Amino acid sequence: MANNELLNKIKALNEWEALMEEARAEAEAIRDSLKQEMLERGTEELEVGQYMVRYQTIVTNHFNSSAFKKALPDVYKSFIRQGTSKRFTISA
Repeated sequence: MANNELLNKIKALNEWEALMEEARAEAEAIRDSLKQEMLERGTEELEVGQYMVRYQTIVTNHFNSSAFKKALPDVYKSFIRQGTSKRFTISA
């Protein structure tokens, strides 16, 4: 692929990503307004037409690896496994 084609693809990618970000922001604003309405009504479930909307409190438990590492560094090291990945970036 020629450099000119690559440049056009990068520009198109930037335009699509900007459009996706705008759409994501708009969707988040709509989501936030629905959450606010549910908070004002004091409900975690709301049936609207054929839709059931839920905004519920969920309790989760997470393993505190930082505290574990500080408390038992040798044990922590014995459970570490290394992984690899590839990162794709474009910068100007």
